[in-house]
Amino acid sequence: MNRTSFRNEDNETIWRPDVTVASIVPHAGRFLLVEEAVRGELVLNQPAGHLEPDESLLDAACRETLEETGWSIELTDLVGIYQWMNPDNDSHFLRFTFAARLLRHDPQRRLDEGIVRALWLSRTEIAAEHARLRSPMVLRSVDDWLADKRLPLDALTHLPTTPR
Repeated sequence: MNRTSFRNEDNETIWRPDVTVASIVPHAGRFLLVEEAVRGELVLNQPAGHLEPDESLLDAACRETLEETGWSIELTDLVGIYQWMNPDNDSHFLRFTFAARLLRHDPQRRLDEGIVRALWLSRTEIAAEHARLRSPMVLRSVDDWLADKRLPLDALTHLPTTPR
């Protein structure tokens, strides 16, 4: 059994990947990334994180970007949906990656625990750091954005919880 599976009350193994969101935020030929401490290593990632209960994917992407970088953003498109298994710990991810534009920055905002700093890197600089990328989804989603892969945001529908 791995990190994304568990046993239910009938002792059946249930598998559930981690649902995550990420934001591709371009500006002046560079992309907004975060440097974060993960299991004792400094890695690079897009602003990204887990979907929270009763939260839409769109809201999660905006929240994670603000919490990790201090930047408020407006989502413009869905770049892609990526499925990946981390071979180091057998964890599985289903990642929704969005394109966004900058709105405003709060330089005084305290960043999430584990985030060392936000930084701007070009595609070339990101590729040169391949050994430090948190996952292969980082560079792949930048390349997909550069290749103009886009879906409209209304391709996703959030149905809020309603009482029965």
